[in-house]
Amino acid sequence: MSTKIIKTLVKKEMLDVFRDKKTVIMMLVIPVILYPLIFIGAMQVVAMISSSMEAQNYRIAVDAEDDGAFSRMLAEKGQKDDGSKASEAGGGRTEESGGAEEDADGENYTITLVDAGSITDYERALNDEEIDVYVSGAMQNGKMQYDIYYLSSATNSSYARNIVLDVFDEFKEELTEEKIRAAGLDVHEILEPVLYENKDTASSEQSLGSIMGAVLPFMLIISLMMGTMYPAIDTTAGERERGTLETILTLPVTSRQLIISKFLTVALIGIISALLNIFSMGGLAFYMYQIMDMQTETQSFEIAKFLPAILVCMLAVFAFSLFVSAVTMCVTSFARSYKEANNYITPLMLVIMLTGYIGFIPNIELTQTMAMIPVANICLLIKNMLIFKIDYTAIAVVLLSNVAYAVLAILFLSRIYDSESILFGDGKGGMQLFERRSNLQKGGVPTVSDVWFVVSLTIVLILYAGSMLQLKFGLAGVFGTQLLILFIPLFVVVYTKRDLCMTYGFRKTGIKNFLGGIFLIAGFIPINLVISVGLVSLLPDSAENVVTVFDELMSGNLLSVLFVIALAPAVCEEMMFRGMIFHAMKEKYRISTAIVIVAVLFGIYHMSLVKLIPTGLLGFVICYVAYRADSIYPAMLMHFLNNAFSVLISCCPEKMESVFPVLYRETLRFSDVMQLLGIGLILVGIGLVILQKGKIRGRENKMQKGIE
Repeated sequence: MSTKIIKTLVKKEMLDVFRDKKTVIMMLVIPVILYPLIFIGAMQVVAMISSSMEAQNYRIAVDAEDDGAFSRMLAEKGQKDDGSKASEAGGGRTEESGGAEEDADGENYTITLVDAGSITDYERALNDEEIDVYVSGAMQNGKMQYDIYYLSSATNSSYARNIVLDVFDEFKEELTEEKIRAAGLDVHEILEPVLYENKDTASSEQSLGSIMGAVLPFMLIISLMMGTMYPAIDTTAGERERGTLETILTLPVTSRQLIISKFLTVALIGIISALLNIFSMGGLAFYMYQIMDMQTETQSFEIAKFLPAILVCMLAVFAFSLFVSAVTMCVTSFARSYKEANNYITPLMLVIMLTGYIGFIPNIELTQTMAMIPVANICLLIKNMLIFKIDYTAIAVVLLSNVAYAVLAILFLSRIYDSESILFGDGKGGMQLFERRSNLQKGGVPTVSDVWFVVSLTIVLILYAGSMLQLKFGLAGVFGTQLLILFIPLFVVVYTKRDLCMTYGFRKTGIKNFLGGIFLIAGFIPINLVISVGLVSLLPDSAENVVTVFDELMSGNLLSVLFVIALAPAVCEEMMFRGMIFHAMKEKYRISTAIVIVAVLFGIYHMSLVKLIPTGLLGFVICYVAYRADSIYPAMLMHFLNNAFSVLISCCPEKMESVFPVLYRETLRFSDVMQLLGIGLILVGIGLVILQKGKIRGRENKMQKGIE
């Protein structure tokens, strides 16, 4: 591969990107100018609001059977400095006002005591903001019981309530001391029988790092995302909209050279944007530290101790930039215009932002499993480095996994640029669901855009409605969830006038395809069992949650459990995944790509880390059979047999253990693993041979019909 050509293409892409004002604004103006202005301006606004709140006059009414004891305490609160006391009459009420005072906490406010006898309805007075707090008190069981009424929706009332609470603390302490002295006891000995003092063993660097570790990773991933978003859109959808992509493809360059040059451009822009954000946030942190140092006696810290963390953060930024650039370009490559690309990129941005919040969640460790999860691994790695938790294995896994994900995304991107139908658009990807129904033509299968909308909507509804149904109704709730999976895609298919048989694969097929599917699923079950056992050892918490939920569902009648857990998913989930999704995907992508997409979505749909790989492999196998058989019916049978086997293992342990004792062992021996794998591979091989013969026989029948 010629590096000279790539350099030329990168230079061309960089010039195009920097001509776009949006990119320059995102790279320079926002981090260097806007962020500091927003942050410093927000600090000034907060200081002004706080100062104005502390300088307010708060009107408090006290109606208590304590001979005015608490009222006097409130009056003294406003008389500490100047001892002033004013009394005025007006509007049928008497008011006592303490002059403006500044206490030891730096607070500066005035308190006006309003005569409670002049208030006929304290709720109306609070709502009309005639008073800020109303205090009532009465004797109950020999003790004074005070009730504090305030209006939480009013800022002054809430702040005045806090003042009253502070005064009550002093009032209670004063009464306690008086009673102890009256009993002839030592106040200090009674109230302070033990002495304690907090001793923070964390260094100033660790304290600062813990604060930065929550905020800095989130800001970095957002800045990287924002920095790569516009260049990615411009180099893909932007060129397609401008009509310059066809011109570039006429040049003597390969698709791979074009992809690498675009990828390097987007990644470089993202890195520059992230570094500018780091320097900007670092300057803000230094500014805040200097302000705090001048106002309070803060501990100094050595910047040199953060150098290892800074270096690892730089490497993490580079690795994550590669990943997010590749993923962003994959998403925007499907768009035909700048506006469409912005719509596509919004869900990706939301996912990255929500995942980035993991840095704010306490007690989440950077385990080997978390080190493999994109976005989350970068946030936790930076957080650990800033508090000086150094794990070289985790560092290597995080960096290498991000690079590996970037390579996979680039390979996928190269497939996109090798496909003319995806590159130039063939009319099969636009969303038709929101078109006027009278404008839609009958026949065909749903578009890819409609499918992605259905997948997103279904997953959201399962997360919310499905979870509530299952929690409230148990097994019946699971059946309700399956109905959602069935009817949401069906509504879209019917509304867009798609062909039901083509969309869902309702076609007759030979008996050999059913037989091949049975052998395949029989061989896949022991293989998947070995994989599941390995994942359970790596993800014990996730496995425990799955087992708990599954055991709760298995407590019902065997036939009802088989119907809901085995038969309903075999129909509903197959119609969605191996029906609608698969047939829409294979219209636009290669068969191998379509099968992989369906398998990944099927694994993600089950929403469990420990089930992601086994379920994804199951989806792959079933989808392959549906493709070979050219019918969804063998896929439904395979799905039913797989789920029914799991149900029988849970509901009929004694009978199943007598037939399959290896399934009930707590730990699998090496001989067990080899036995399961051997049996599984043999059965899978038989199934593949049968499917191949079934396919050949099907072609022969079609040829004979054509001759006739």
